Amino acid sequence: MSSLAWIDFDEAERQRAQRIMALFQEREGRDELGLGAIRDSIADHLFPGTSTIQTRLRYMLFIPWLFRMLEARDIPESQLRAEARALEIRLADALKAGGESNSIIGRDAGPRLQRLPSSVYWAGLGAWGIRLFPGSTDSLFVSLRSLKRLRVSSDSEDAAAGPRAAAIWNQSLPQAPKDLLDRAVFRLAADEAQFIIDRLVATQPAALLTLLAREGINADCDHIWTHPHLASFPAPARRLIHHGEIFSNVMHGAALLYNLVLSELRSRDDWAEDYRERIATWTAEVDLSLVRNWSLDDFWDAVEHPGHSIRPAAKRFVMQWLELVVENSTQIASAPAARQLVEERERRLKTSQSRYANHAVRDRWTGASGVNRLNFRWSQARSHLRDLADAE
Repeated sequence: MSSLAWIDFDEAERQRAQRIMALFQEREGRDELGLGAIRDSIADHLFPGTSTIQTRLRYMLFIPWLFRMLEARDIPESQLRAEARALEIRLADALKAGGESNSIIGRDAGPRLQRLPSSVYWAGLGAWGIRLFPGSTDSLFVSLRSLKRLRVSSDSEDAAAGPRAAAIWNQSLPQAPKDLLDRAVFRLAADEAQFIIDRLVATQPAALLTLLAREGINADCDHIWTHPHLASFPAPARRLIHHGEIFSNVMHGAALLYNLVLSELRSRDDWAEDYRERIATWTAEVDLSLVRNWSLDDFWDAVEHPGHSIRPAAKRFVMQWLELVVENSTQIASAPAARQLVEERERRLKTSQSRYANHAVRDRWTGASGVNRLNFRWSQARSHLRDLADAE
């Protein structure tokens, strides 16, 4: 019997592609200069299972609760998919009925909702061991009937020897509220928060997110490197945060220069002036002594992650930009070498869709692409930690 036939051939690649496609739809998630693999490597070390499109933590429970409602249904795959979608849309209405107004996925879209909560949280559910089924939502719908038969077969065997291949969700998942689809709230119950913490401890023991969740450390700071408890973090986390701070600060200048040049090409003097001012501010804030002593070799060693492949071209771009910053940071906005480096990088990445080369694409540009400093999903991690701290 081929009990693994329902697993996607390469689910990791599928989920990575879906995540990248979703990020390109977000203003602040755009990766115009090909730094995404580096950014995500750091984020996945520190805050695994998070993504920039997550909103509130209780969706990590909402999704399995909704899908469990369908597991006993003996209906065709297409109907399962349609009913799952309907449940996720009903959840948005239930959250509004429960008094929530912000962070609701699909709050305004209703039946027109394109990005379902399950697609936003599916990878995180797997990373935290809440979801045991290794495939995508589509493969789950395809496999649900055979999984149910497998589960029945398991129940008839000795508990110690029976197969566990039919498990979809962690067996310790808390029970769903009876009125989930009538009135729902984002506040976690105490046992729900403990379940999530337990899952993090079991599946991501070395992650900073797990330490902060387990110890109940919650702080309202803009960047992880300004966290008031930074000095007490484990050494590997401090090392990565140190590298992440420098990388974020240094490469922010490249993003600003890219936007400045596009503003000039669009003949938008107002936009260009704004970016010149922002580059001047960035120049004044860059700690050149810190940058000069920054070890790229140690940086590449620290950020290496099995889920991400950082291409040599990306490493070369970072190295060349770093050299330009050290040599000529005060004149970076007008430096020909800096402008050429950024242009060549974008042209290689986007080819025919390059905003430098394609007038139609450039004319659709709205004035800002990837201009926010990289914070490696700290905003989402901070929100999740706050939800854990507020559990009752």
